Amino acid sequence: EESHCKKINSILFYEYTMKQLTNKRILLGITGSIAAYKSAELTRLLKKSGADVRIVMTKAATDFITPLTMQALSGHPVHIELLDPAAEAGMGHIELARWADRIIIAPASANIISHLSQGQAVDLLTTLCLATTAPIMLAPAMNQAMWQHPAQQHNIKRLSKHGIECLGTDKGSQACGDIGPGRMLEPDIILQTIANSFHSNSLDGVHVVITAGPTQEAIDPVRFISNNSSGKMGYALAEAAIEANANVTLISGPTHLDIPDRVEHIPVISAKQMLFEVKKLLSTTTIFIGTAAVADYRPLTFSETKIKKSNDKLLLELIKNPDIISIVGASKPKPFTVGFAAETDNIIQYATQKYHNKQLDLIIANDVSDPSIGFDSNENTVTAIWNDAQEEFPKMSKQQLARKLITLISQRYPKEK
Repeated sequence: EESHCKKINSILFYEYTMKQLTNKRILLGITGSIAAYKSAELTRLLKKSGADVRIVMTKAATDFITPLTMQALSGHPVHIELLDPAAEAGMGHIELARWADRIIIAPASANIISHLSQGQAVDLLTTLCLATTAPIMLAPAMNQAMWQHPAQQHNIKRLSKHGIECLGTDKGSQACGDIGPGRMLEPDIILQTIANSFHSNSLDGVHVVITAGPTQEAIDPVRFISNNSSGKMGYALAEAAIEANANVTLISGPTHLDIPDRVEHIPVISAKQMLFEVKKLLSTTTIFIGTAAVADYRPLTFSETKIKKSNDKLLLELIKNPDIISIVGASKPKPFTVGFAAETDNIIQYATQKYHNKQLDLIIANDVSDPSIGFDSNENTVTAIWNDAQEEFPKMSKQQLARKLITLISQRYPKEK
């Protein structure tokens, strides 16, 4: 019976971590410690839970476990050298720093803890930690006397003030023969901590409605007017809102994206359909985030049959579509309303005008003229604007950006409402 209970608990544990870690980008740093053998198991567990894992090793770590082993387990080349021409041509240290959703150093030696506490960039791993905006977690591993030394504890406290989380250590027998604290935590404990780090209660129970993707405005049964929106930003925001424990409804135009887990998905085609669904939910919507690239115009008339080619020109008369975000912003009572301003020039100026004209609580401005951060890209850089304030977010993955924007929204929402 005890064995059966353990098996059930194990299944439930992996179901939970898979929900939390699916498609998450984990950068695992390995330093010189006998506990490096546990990093292999941690990598296996992360991969099993659906995470994408990249490995960075210090030179000392390679004395304890081979890069080939970690490459086989992670499925990616292992990064060791700070100035590696081959790595720089593909994913250099800045790209790695931007790529990561989380950086976990396991094992974290006394040496790297000392370097990080002083802000030193002495190798690839410490340089990444200085260059990233991702949360950093340490799983220390060292002799019990080293762990309890006042200088070491001072370094840990200093790192905590800088936002670097120390997961603590385990107690027990050590490779050197000592008994006490300093052992690296077991991989399953570290895995659970990483999974938990993606979940917060900042929007606990709040109903968040998000519009995403393009709309398609039909000309005839086979033709329509649309735009290049991929829906990636809206879907990433839906995932981030779920992580913040919100109840999320995603009203989406046509996309090729997978529907996020635990999200109520309402598919639509046209702007009028999207507005209809938005209005149905207005009375229960607490936060509305309009990321959809709604077509500004639609054909005045719809041809029931396919329009045949006849002349060199085809003239279409267009009529303005309803402005969904303005309708939400003008509703009484209205939800906390967040809009997106996709512009090609005068980004801040035009976004600020929209913020005021559409009665928004927050607007996110981005430059869609740059193909590296445009509609179909996987990365973005934006400026959030509210009242007389603004905050810039540097280039990062849309998943990372979504979490930061949900954090900002959760901070602004109580103040506004």
